[in-house]
Amino acid sequence: MGYAEVYDRAVRDPEGFWAEAAQDIHWDRPWDRVLDDDHAPFYRWFAGGQLNTCYNAVDRHVDNGRGDQPAIIYDSPVAQTKRVITYRELQRQVALFAGGLARLGVEKGDRVIIYMPMVPEALVAMLACARLGAIHSVVFGGFSANELCTRINDAKPRVMVGGSCGIEPSRVVPYKPLLDKAIEMAEHKPEHCIILQRPQGPGELMPGRDLEWNEAVQDVEPHPCVPVEATDPLYILYTSGTTGKPKGVVRDNGGHAVAMHWSMKHIYGMEPGEVFWAASDVGWVVGHSYIVYAPLIYGCTTVVYEGKPVGTPDPGAFWRVIQEHGVSVMFTAPTAFRAIKKEDPKAEHLKRYDLSGFRALFLAGERCDPDTLNWAGEILQRPVIDHWWQTETGWAIAGNFLGIEQLPIHPGSAGKPVPGYNVQILDDNGNPVPAGQMGRIMIQLPLPPACLPTLWQNDERFHQAYLSAQPGYYLTGDSGYLDEEGFLYVMGRIDDTINVAGHRLSTGAMEEVLASHPAVAECAVIGVQDPLKGSLPMGLVVMKSGVDLAEDELRRELVERVRDQIGPVAAFKLVAVVSRLPKTRSGKILRAVMRKIADNEPYQAPATIDDPAILDEIQQQLGRIGYAGAKQTTG
Repeated sequence: MGYAEVYDRAVRDPEGFWAEAAQDIHWDRPWDRVLDDDHAPFYRWFAGGQLNTCYNAVDRHVDNGRGDQPAIIYDSPVAQTKRVITYRELQRQVALFAGGLARLGVEKGDRVIIYMPMVPEALVAMLACARLGAIHSVVFGGFSANELCTRINDAKPRVMVGGSCGIEPSRVVPYKPLLDKAIEMAEHKPEHCIILQRPQGPGELMPGRDLEWNEAVQDVEPHPCVPVEATDPLYILYTSGTTGKPKGVVRDNGGHAVAMHWSMKHIYGMEPGEVFWAASDVGWVVGHSYIVYAPLIYGCTTVVYEGKPVGTPDPGAFWRVIQEHGVSVMFTAPTAFRAIKKEDPKAEHLKRYDLSGFRALFLAGERCDPDTLNWAGEILQRPVIDHWWQTETGWAIAGNFLGIEQLPIHPGSAGKPVPGYNVQILDDNGNPVPAGQMGRIMIQLPLPPACLPTLWQNDERFHQAYLSAQPGYYLTGDSGYLDEEGFLYVMGRIDDTINVAGHRLSTGAMEEVLASHPAVAECAVIGVQDPLKGSLPMGLVVMKSGVDLAEDELRRELVERVRDQIGPVAAFKLVAVVSRLPKTRSGKILRAVMRKIADNEPYQAPATIDDPAILDEIQQQLGRIGYAGAKQTTG
């Protein structure tokens, strides 16, 4: 059966399609209804069913005779450590850690925040929560104490699990002081913290509250898997760079397990026992879905890589891992390949390695420029597949299908809609647009399994943010078009979110940080093109009159402020000081015009601009920081 037949069946008979897919998952109790639509548009998959995600990801494979197969390969060039953990060993580690959490009072429905580097213990902690029916929320280790604090207040964890430090190629990043500061700032206080002490940078433990990892599992009984409802939350994942109250994406247990298993075969073309490598981080949705849950639920071996594409030690790092560990399929962000291309444009390092067992490279996390995709395809001589998905969906909305039918690769396109997603391009009035015409990318409800059923304790915000734009549809927040053949082209965000090296960040959050500086009267943050990271945030600030502060000093303070409050992941380095911001007469800041000036794209000043002369100054100031402005067009 080819792609068209599979896709049509999923749209025509979603309940039959997903009920069949769910047969590959172990259920403690069968579902009553495949799709519960009683409270539409709040849909629930496999209502009445019970299962345990950890059992499906770990114990099931041991029970089925695969206990000696490697489950996790840990490869850390920064820590100079390699380790292989079999499914049987993983089962014991997870059961003991679940027992340790239970001894601290963690029960089904409790929340646990995990703030760890890329080490196997991060996966053990996630799976242990799933084993208990507790809800985990992983916070990326690069986030600041302030960002961690907002998530503590929203999730209200009973326990936190942290690593003492992260390791970068040139430095050790202490995590424990950030965790302590976040708890100190937070209104909600977790009862206990379990800390994995790393020898490269041990943390100071607080008596009575903190336990070292080994202490937490000492003399505990292995905990069995606790059955949960298919509709119960598995985890909360907060979207990056949110302002005010964070937006906690909820993932359920039943639909998630079904979609993860289905995707490994049909999208990525994997077979159980093969090695799958998602070169990401457990703090992001890619890490949740394709470092942890999908590969393990499907019975693959997953690679946990604590390193970089370049510099650990050279641009051949990815090729070494693929050869050494027998990786069949890899998944990473385009920014990683831009970094490799920059350091090794002729792929000389690739010649040192044998990639004969490597089948395909998947790219996602940001729009992949055709140059990068074509370069990777030329050097690898393998399919290089761009595909598109979101934190909210948890898996691909559009892609290519190595386990169904490999489609032609169209550079610039994210492929065709994944079976289960009814993707439509609508105009602002909710009308479908012709093929090739730009519009809002919408998904007709119900969303397929694994997509967010709601936001954590905020149904109203979920409806307002995603469902209110057009009744019966989910708003992706992206704009793009479908071509005549049905290939989807995702062109950018509708709102002010930018994508920095695969990380979605809100320019609004950065504007709040800049505006809080006592010398700043007004500011705007735009996303500008960057050959390595895809986009970079650029701040344009207007200083308050009479402030005695040099521009260079202001830039330095603003960069430090964003780094401290948003995190280094924002890569905020570009600041232009201007006398005023271009606006319409109604007061709307012309961000799109400034973005085009920075990116050397022709622009047309709108008729409603209050002072066209300000655009010349913007062009000059951006030129001063290395961004030569575009030329204004007429007409």
